[in-house]
Amino acid sequence: MDKTILESKEDAVLLQDLEELAADGFPTEQMKGCTVLVTGATGLIGSQAVKALACCNRLRDTGIEILASVRSEEKAKKVFGNLLDRGDVKLVLGDISEPIQYSGRVDYIIHGASPTSSRFFVNNPVETILIAINGTKNVLEFAKRKEIKGMVYLSSLEVYGTPDENAGLIAEDYYGYIDPLQIRSSYSEGKRINECLCASYAAEYQVPVKIARLSQTFGAGVEYQDGRVFAEFMRCAMEKKDIVLHTAGKTVRSYCYTKDAVSALFYIMLKGNVGEAYNVTNRDTRISICDMAQLVCDTFPEAGISVTFDMPEDVSSFGYNPEMIVALDNTKLCALGWQATTDLAGMFRKMRLSIEQRRGASDIM
Repeated sequence: MDKTILESKEDAVLLQDLEELAADGFPTEQMKGCTVLVTGATGLIGSQAVKALACCNRLRDTGIEILASVRSEEKAKKVFGNLLDRGDVKLVLGDISEPIQYSGRVDYIIHGASPTSSRFFVNNPVETILIAINGTKNVLEFAKRKEIKGMVYLSSLEVYGTPDENAGLIAEDYYGYIDPLQIRSSYSEGKRINECLCASYAAEYQVPVKIARLSQTFGAGVEYQDGRVFAEFMRCAMEKKDIVLHTAGKTVRSYCYTKDAVSALFYIMLKGNVGEAYNVTNRDTRISICDMAQLVCDTFPEAGISVTFDMPEDVSSFGYNPEMIVALDNTKLCALGWQATTDLAGMFRKMRLSIEQRRGASDIM
């Protein structure tokens, strides 16, 4: 392996995150010499999981064979660059909706393949549901056949639906209300049935799968054109444009930094209980959309921007969830030895610097 090939050549912020992960971000001893399959490997979390394992190989000689499951070889080459020439990262081409074609040994699986765009959920609800169910079934069947040592499924805070307004911190045994007749529920219901599918494979076939319920996650590595709210706010600051909200912004969520979320996946996969779910969040980041917009304005005062409101009569086309308070309790995850490292303002600062390093400020403004 050529150790001069780095995991993130253009992004020093992301590279520092990866090296911190490799140094002490998750337990790696039991993964030495193993093979790890990552689905959704060109996504934000999947790609950083791949790169974190590769960084462990470079810095700690862990000898992990990393299989990146992707649909597009072209996109994979853009995401991983010359890291694919190093020898420890290999592509497994194919659509997750079809059975996985790989004949070699696999010890661990990180299953992150999933649609992530709210507009996609609204415009393609049938596909959203079928990709979720068929894809996860294929991964679980593959895991059963390979007799793997561990697996983590990337679920979402959306399984909690709309909690009661007095629910407080939401632990893993709480479930709110989801209207199954709303097409935006295609994503939430897909995640719920997949969690049940994981628990069922664990019970009936002894597949050692655990579940990570991620809060919204961002930081280093986020693409400039990402359509999620945190990226939209960041673009406003970078382009010196006011942040325009199309709702009152009363929804409250907690968030998680990318590096911390990737670390959590490994803690859950390696140390969590089979068939159980773990909330992945920094509970100290609890904030409303409106207040987060103001935080961005305050964090980057040089942008000279403010928060304004433009609320249309019908916001359903935006794919927004109903206004709610979803603040996750991470006590169960912390009991595994995990801890968050980056607060909300730090997440925005690192995301901005990461974007600037990859694109160059002249390409953005």
